[in-house]
Amino acid sequence: MIEDVSQTDRGCTASVVELASELIRRPSRAGIDDCGPVLGVLEEWLAAHELPHRRLHDATDALVGLLVEVPGGRPGAWWMLDACVDTAPYGDEAAWSFPPSCGHTVDGWLRGRGAADSKLAASIFCHIAADLAPRAADLAGGLAVLLDVDEHTGGFGGARAYLADPHAARPAGVMIGYPGMEEVVVGGRGLWRAAITVHAPSGHSGSSRIVVGAVSRAAHLVRLLDATVLPGVADGAGFPLPPKLSVTAFHGGQGFSVTPDRVDINVDVRTTPGFDAHDAETLVRQAVAELDAELPAPTPTEITPVAAWPPFHLTEDEQPAALLSAATAAGLTVRAKTAGPSNIGNLLAGEGIAATAGFGVPYEGLHGIDERAHLAGLPTVYAVYQRAVLGLLGR
Repeated sequence: MIEDVSQTDRGCTASVVELASELIRRPSRAGIDDCGPVLGVLEEWLAAHELPHRRLHDATDALVGLLVEVPGGRPGAWWMLDACVDTAPYGDEAAWSFPPSCGHTVDGWLRGRGAADSKLAASIFCHIAADLAPRAADLAGGLAVLLDVDEHTGGFGGARAYLADPHAARPAGVMIGYPGMEEVVVGGRGLWRAAITVHAPSGHSGSSRIVVGAVSRAAHLVRLLDATVLPGVADGAGFPLPPKLSVTAFHGGQGFSVTPDRVDINVDVRTTPGFDAHDAETLVRQAVAELDAELPAPTPTEITPVAAWPPFHLTEDEQPAALLSAATAAGLTVRAKTAGPSNIGNLLAGEGIAATAGFGVPYEGLHGIDERAHLAGLPTVYAVYQRAVLGLLGR
């Protein structure tokens, strides 16, 4: 059985690269390009392979993704493969040694923005769905492939639309196709984010009247936040990272002669099972209360929570075992990792859905210049995902 799958993987490598190249040639930078053309390439390919698919839209009817569904012939759980086909921006195009949207293969490397993150993974997952479809009657449950075009915005609109779709089967687990063969992310810190508005009376910088302006008050708040002592890694908690607080934006004022009456600050707190969103909000509110007590102003400082995702950490008996076991069977040593940055796995964890992030081909230049993906490992990566999916679907 596995021998046959491996042969199939090697035989379809050229087709996987061909589709990925076409996707790279359709720029789909988040917030910059129209993602209709890149989804059009996928829709044409899926239609040619007779795979059922449909577009996903958010609450404003904006296009946010494409969903492929392969139902099995026997009862069972559904599983999802997820890859984004929107990308990071190009940055300084003059610094690239090849065009960011070239999609060329040179010396075994697929070149262009999205080659690593994650148009090659999208192509792999579409091919796996096409390979499974003729034998779907023998499978239990079903396979969904989500192709998100609202991932690099941080909105994860495709995943949100999928989860909100009453016609879509809710997955028991998700494998997210980020690149890199050494690690599979099975956990991540959560987050609590807030916008803080600091007020003060406005005034003229040359006035004889002394006013503690909003900039000074906001700077004092930043010092209070930076001085906050956070807990370390909790012994025996099974979560290897501590919480972290960062002030990530500071906006206010204009020109030289006026002290502004308002400054806006963004605060990002990365949370853990031992220091959750409630703890993060409490800490920030305490710092704000201290500011207003030490440097009072007519209008209290305002805190507007923006987002909160829970941390997650999957155990060995949960869904990632399928992917890690398949990698081990292929002779690979892959580490399970808990990541510092949050990812779509946090969103899914909040919905009670287990998710892994990672396992793909080696890469260079992700989100930077000269992004490219090394294709030598593509047959192995394909075989590992194929093995994992077949195992989850009872084959």
